[in-house]
Amino acid sequence: MSIFVGNLPWATTDEELEALFAPYGEVKRSKIVLDRETRRSRGFGFVDMEEEAAAGAIEALNGQPYNGRVLTVNLAQSRPARA
Repeated sequence: MSIFVGNLPWATTDEELEALFAPYGEVKRSKIVLDRETRRSRGFGFVDMEEEAAAGAIEALNGQPYNGRVLTVNLAQSRPARA
């Protein structure tokens, strides 16, 4: 199950994102989304976990402070195909 994590501090790394979610279960993948041109963080990312662990992580972390920002954590939505 893929989780959207928004409002991340710009300096957050993939490893820090994984560590944030690790207490709730096995993290299969964590990825901060980078700007294609500047290669800098866009302030959001995605975490893949098993369904039960993901549900617990979303409930626990959504709206919580993290390094001076309030996290937005919810189920990732499928992105429509580009035309």
